[in-house]
Formats: sequence, C-alpha cells, structure tokens
Amino acid sequence: MDWIAVDWGTSHLRVWGMTRDGQVKFRKDSDAGMGTLDRDGFEPALLDLLGDALGDDTMPVIICGMAGSRQGWSEATYHSAPCAPPGARFATYVPTQSSNISVHILPGVKQDSPADVMRGEETQIAGFLALNPKFDGVICLPGTHTKWVHISANEIVSFRTFMTGEMFALLSEQSVLRHSVDADGWSADAFEDAVATGMSHPAELAGRLFSLRAEGLLHDLDAQTARTRLSGLLIGVELAAARPYWLGQHVALIGDDELCQAYAKALGAQGLPVERTDADRMTLEGLKAAYTHIMERLT
Repeated sequence: MDWIAVDWGTSHLRVWGMTRDGQVKFRKDSDAGMGTLDRDGFEPALLDLLGDALGDDTMPVIICGMAGSRQGWSEATYHSAPCAPPGARFATYVPTQSSNISVHILPGVKQDSPADVMRGEETQIAGFLALNPKFDGVICLPGTHTKWVHISANEIVSFRTFMTGEMFALLSEQSVLRHSVDADGWSADAFEDAVATGMSHPAELAGRLFSLRAEGLLHDLDAQTARTRLSGLLIGVELAAARPYWLGQHVALIGDDELCQAYAKALGAQGLPVERTDADRMTLEGLKAAYTHIMERLT
C-alpha cells in the first residue's frame, strides 16, 4: 500500500488502501460522517478506521467530499464554474497530529447564479471524464442532494442541485406520511404513474402528498404503493424543473445503484437513453488522478 483514498460524506466515511499503480488493497467503511463529528474528531476517526493498516512511514491521504466543508476537517477552496473539475493542483493541505498521515483535501465547485455548490461530486465527475474524455452531455448524480451537471469540452459548464433525496427522507420519516409509507418494496407501475403526475402537475405537489395519507385512511392504499408514489412524485417534480438539463441530451448517471435505477426508469419513460456507471469506480478514478498529480508536484 502506497496511499489512502478517502470519500468523506455527510453520513459515511469510506477509505481505500491503494498501491501506486492504482490497485485496491483494502476497503473500509464507517458511519463517522462529517455530520457526526466536530473539527477535532476527523483525524481520530480516520486513524481509528485505518487501524493497523498504517505503518511507521508517512502515508499520503487524498480526501474528497464533505471533510472539506465549512463544518468539516478543514475548509477547502471552491472553484467557479465553468471550470474543469478541480483536482490536486488546488488541494488543501491539512496539518495533523499524527506523523503517519499527510492529508490533502480536494476542492469543490461553486456557481454564483443560481447559487450552488458541490463537494465530492466533482471528483466523481473527474473520474468519469478520465474514462470518457470525449463525453459531451449531462451527468446526473442522484442522492440526498441530486446534481444535474452540464459537461462540455471536459468542463463543468453549469449545474443545479435538488434536495429530492432529503425531502423524501424528511417526509417519509418525520411528517404525517410516516404512518402511510412505513414499508419496503417497490411498485413499478405506481412509480411510473407518479413520475408522470409530478412532471405534469408540479404545482399540485403539496396536495398530492397529503392525498397519499388520505387514500391510506379512506381507501386502504398499501404502504408499499404509497412509498413508491412518494418517490415518484418527488422525482417527477425534479425532472420537470431539470428539463433544460436533460431534454435532448446524453445523460450519464453516477450514484447509488437502486436510486440510479429509479432515475433511469423515470428518464427512460421520456424516451431518453441513459448511461449507468459504477459510482465507486468513478470516485476512485478521480482520487487516483489527484494522487498522481500530487505526487508529481511533490517530486
């Protein structure tokens, strides 16, 4: 092992032990996300997860994601779109108590109008473009905060973030709908119908949401169908707002497999072909490129 690749999100921490030529020696995960830590907790959380994988020498650590946020380990810079996905050249060096690690956090990307930011997704985009250098179109990164990113000439031209995933979590876990959607499972027909409804009537979203509760009380709407319709309505409203990004475009999806499958079905219903990718691979490809650049700069 020659270096450590780290993807530090709001709720999870993922690390890979890497060789110089990009081979993965191990992967470890924990729930020590940015949202659970204060600034002094990041280094101990990383060292605890790495355990005895570290030797006596100083190990380079390349981090993307929310560790570089204002509430994170050390605030990393933002670069303004349009721009190429910023990499190691602009990474922030983080002093550490331990001499066993040398930490760099990769920068994010900002957009002034409409105001928007990303941290972590730019590294996945960099990885995707490293594998697809001629790509011209839109990358959608479904998640808690879904990103729609216009790519041209290997640059992030513009992007827009939608809080669809967070809204689903809040509505299904903390609103009155939690009594109506407390079931796992999926209904393909219900999802497709709900996406179409959300896209066609986005202004009716608040009313449609309460109807899920009312249909459960009055017409025994089962929880699985209600949960599926909740997801479909929210994604449909998002697609209606994001239409200028995806209409007539080549769209690539990067993210959780199940969530990307839902977006692929929703976009497919609009006659739009989509390209599915491996999110872990995109993250690692972006981190590997950053490591190579940092090592070139230091030698």
